[in-house]
Order: sequence, then C-alpha cells, then structure tokens
Amino acid sequence: MLHLYFDPLLYGFVFLGLFTPGPNVIMLTASGARFGFWRTLPHLFGVVVGVGITAGVTAMGVGAAVQASSLLNLILRLGAGGFILWMAWGLWKASGRPRAADGPDAKPLSFRGAVLFQWINPKVWAVAFAASAGYGAGQAAWFEAARLATAFSSLNLIVCLFWTAAGTLLTALLAAPRAWKVFLRIMAVLLGFTALLVFR
Repeated sequence: MLHLYFDPLLYGFVFLGLFTPGPNVIMLTASGARFGFWRTLPHLFGVVVGVGITAGVTAMGVGAAVQASSLLNLILRLGAGGFILWMAWGLWKASGRPRAADGPDAKPLSFRGAVLFQWINPKVWAVAFAASAGYGAGQAAWFEAARLATAFSSLNLIVCLFWTAAGTLLTALLAAPRAWKVFLRIMAVLLGFTALLVFR
C-alpha cells in the first residue's frame, strides 16, 4: 500500500506541474522580492494548504462535478480571470522602490486569501485533474484524496520556498528604482497572461 501512496511517477509529474511558472509561482516570486521572505510566509503556507485541499477534493470527484455544470464552470472561470487580472494590476501599479510601502494597504496576500485563491487557480485545477486521471491508484476515494493532497502539499512546499527565496534574492540585483519597476511590470504582465489559462 505504501508504494501506491508514494508513487514516484505521480510525485515527478506533480513537481514539474507545480514548479513551472503559473499564478502561484509568479505571485510568490514577486511577493518575496517586494515584501521579503518572512512577510511572505503566510501567503506561502496558504498556497501549500490550499493546493493540497484542491487536489484532495479533485480526487473525491468535486472537480468533475464543477466541470459538468456549464454555468458554475463559467462563473468560476470569470472569477478566476478577473482576480488574476486584479492582482496583475496591483503589481503594475506598485512602487518603483524595493521593499517600499506602496500605500497603507500594501501587504502580502494573507494565508486565508492564498488558500481561497487555489479554488480559482486554473493551473492547480489542471494539474490536479491530470494527476487524478493519469496517476490514480484505483483505491477508495478517501485514499486517493489523501494521496493527492499529500503529494501536492509536500511538493508545493519545496516549490514555494524556492520561488519565494528566489524573489527575495532578486532584491539585491534590483537596487535601482527603474530596474525594480521593470521587474514588477514584467511580473505583472506574466501574471496577466496566466489569466488566459482560465479559458483554455
């Protein structure tokens, strides 16, 4: 049973799916650069928990139910696209000074906000669907849910720590306000482009 739970093919697929750039990677890299590693930790842990929950409920069949309802599917897609574009706009408008306070409301995404964001994160749903369909162990639904949740959360912790740290280290290379502004705007454009994933 243990070899089914920790399937190396599943773990390899999930790692590659989560490590490649998507909304979470872009947002954490930008947050690490903008607010620092420690202030970004609630956002980071919210992503880890939220991704695990999303993967688990996908294995339980919730994802298939969402896909089956065209109206619910459309509402979620529009909400996801709108939220991602709103986050991208916030990055675009951010200050041109590293670690600067962009205003009284400038702060990293909260733990709760990061957990909830995973419900409308198109990349996480896509990877969870593919993992559930392609790497299932043929066991009971609760086992499949726990198996996917464990794989997604454990691997995503590594992925999130890497990209947040990478963003934090970038601050040293972006001391000039102009370079900082260019970086944030590139991240904003990349994040905005991920909204297109919603309508694939």
